[in-house]
Amino acid sequence: MRLSYLAYSFSLSVMYFSLVLLVPAVVALYYHEPESILPFLIAAAFAFLVSVTLKKVVKGASEIKSINDIKKSEALFVVTFSWLFAGIFAAIPFLFFGISPLDALFEATSGITTTGSTILTSFNYPKALFFWRSFAQWLGGMGIIVLFIAILPQFAIAGRQLFFAEAPGPTEDKFTPRIKNTAAALWKVYAGLTILEIILLKFNGMSGFDSICHSFASLSGGGLSPRSQSMIGYSNIILWIMTFFMFFAGASFNLQYFAWAKLNPKVLFKSEEFRVYFWFVVIISILLSLSLFVNMHYGIWDSLTHSFFNVSTLISSTGFCSVDFVKWDYISRLLLFAAMMFGSCASSAGGGLKIMRWLLLFKILKAEMLKILHPRAICNIKIDNRSVSKDILDQTLMFIAYYFIMMAVSILLVALIERNTTIAITGTVANLGNAGPGFGAVIGPLGSYAPLSPFTKLIFIIDMFVGRLELIPFIVLFQKDFWSFRK
Repeated sequence: MRLSYLAYSFSLSVMYFSLVLLVPAVVALYYHEPESILPFLIAAAFAFLVSVTLKKVVKGASEIKSINDIKKSEALFVVTFSWLFAGIFAAIPFLFFGISPLDALFEATSGITTTGSTILTSFNYPKALFFWRSFAQWLGGMGIIVLFIAILPQFAIAGRQLFFAEAPGPTEDKFTPRIKNTAAALWKVYAGLTILEIILLKFNGMSGFDSICHSFASLSGGGLSPRSQSMIGYSNIILWIMTFFMFFAGASFNLQYFAWAKLNPKVLFKSEEFRVYFWFVVIISILLSLSLFVNMHYGIWDSLTHSFFNVSTLISSTGFCSVDFVKWDYISRLLLFAAMMFGSCASSAGGGLKIMRWLLLFKILKAEMLKILHPRAICNIKIDNRSVSKDILDQTLMFIAYYFIMMAVSILLVALIERNTTIAITGTVANLGNAGPGFGAVIGPLGSYAPLSPFTKLIFIIDMFVGRLELIPFIVLFQKDFWSFRK
């Protein structure tokens, strides 16, 4: 890898992230919170200083005018470290409000990776800080690098490698000739849905500030709320509005773009992945509503509302709650855990293993069983009537294997540290899948990760980054050849 290219590309992403850090300072001015301005100015200045220093210190970096020929390994490096440092820079403002460095990094990482886990036990903080938590989630939901590709000329051509390094899904989702146009189209759909949700929430009785924060958090699949009670106490109409948008946060934005472009919602159901996603949400929600009606004695309307809301929030890895579901019966909690494990669609704001990979895995297993009965059979695996290449199938199997290895290691380590298997299992699934709350009194939907060991928090921080970057860049870091540099 060319060190000068890495320094130049990384310095660009850091410099533009420093501008993003100025937005909460404007919010602080609007809400007359002078004490909240300096933390964000300092964070922005620090990020800008790092950007300038990189260009000056690394020989040849300041002379580069274009990164059009950036290589895949270089793109993986830039994306991985851009996200890591985004988490560090995002954590700086939290330090000014009495939050320890590790907890600040945990909260910032949870926001930028749209995980939704929190260490906060008190919500007596300025509005600017809560806006930053929500805004960071919104930026991370579609992807910081994808945003830069959409709006910055420096990434116009080189964006292809960066785009797929940031979102290494099981299929290559490029639906316009230029990757810059693809990124711009995705952000248009994303921003449009966000604005629509803000209007609907405000119109139905939510305050303007909460409407913005909750819309940022729900469309991004983030789930960090400015309220300690999350969505508890809001009307059923508010909950159904958020259910709708959380559901689409977990659906492919590529597919939604086509549906909007053609003004035809039937386009969505032409996708095999979306059909599985839709029917899984419907079936699990109906089963959950029956469980709530029979076992928890909820009314019919409340059963349907809370089941669809909480299934949608966990399958899309958002992490809001409309009730403290830790108090639900065992069957109800098991159904919610299944939704958390299943994950969202590829090219969505949601996390998890992704439905497309589950689909491919089951098709691979079916094909292998067929070959046992018919050894000479040629099994052509298809998605939406299109053949899937052997390379993608191999990558899918590798991804799933590494994902569960990572999960097993994390569960084992946390179980040894915390002496609590509920925290270990549900905490790992929640953070690796970027879903946020786990189960149990400590890290449940109304709980906090604050009481956990510093080592557990570090493990969960790693899980969040790995889950958001979808494992591939993380695996590459352990390859010896990856760390071969030249000028």
